[in-house]
Amino acid sequence: MSIEINNETQISVDEPRVLRLAQHALAELNIHPKAELAIQFIDEEPMEVLHIQWMDEPGPTDVLSFPMDELRPGGEGEVSAPGLLGDIVICPQVAIRQAEAAGHEPINEVLLLTTHGILHLLGFDHAEPDEEKEMFALQKEILDNFYASEASE
Repeated sequence: MSIEINNETQISVDEPRVLRLAQHALAELNIHPKAELAIQFIDEEPMEVLHIQWMDEPGPTDVLSFPMDELRPGGEGEVSAPGLLGDIVICPQVAIRQAEAAGHEPINEVLLLTTHGILHLLGFDHAEPDEEKEMFALQKEILDNFYASEASE
């Protein structure tokens, strides 16, 4: 699994933990070991530019996903095709505000956003109620399993 993380902000992000979460999520979703993923942390101003450009919405957002090869999760005992998953772009400043509002640590919000971004790269969406239910349940399951695996180490 090739996962590149680039932090272009002055905000400290626990990149090794983000990497472990991404590896965990991709393994749970049966993604091919040769798949490639990029995670980028950027400030609010460039995030707002991307948000306007791609979503036609003002203001910075928390996470954007840019799928490349339209990979989908592998099945039971079967991995996905190899390829480029795409890029996830996260704004730590927005994540910090959301974490404060939710009453949890900023790193937990970053891990949630990373998982959310990965699911979007793999074709999951939350535009319709049924889609949202499926995506958010899977997101919770991946995060719960990741936290449990960390606790057992």
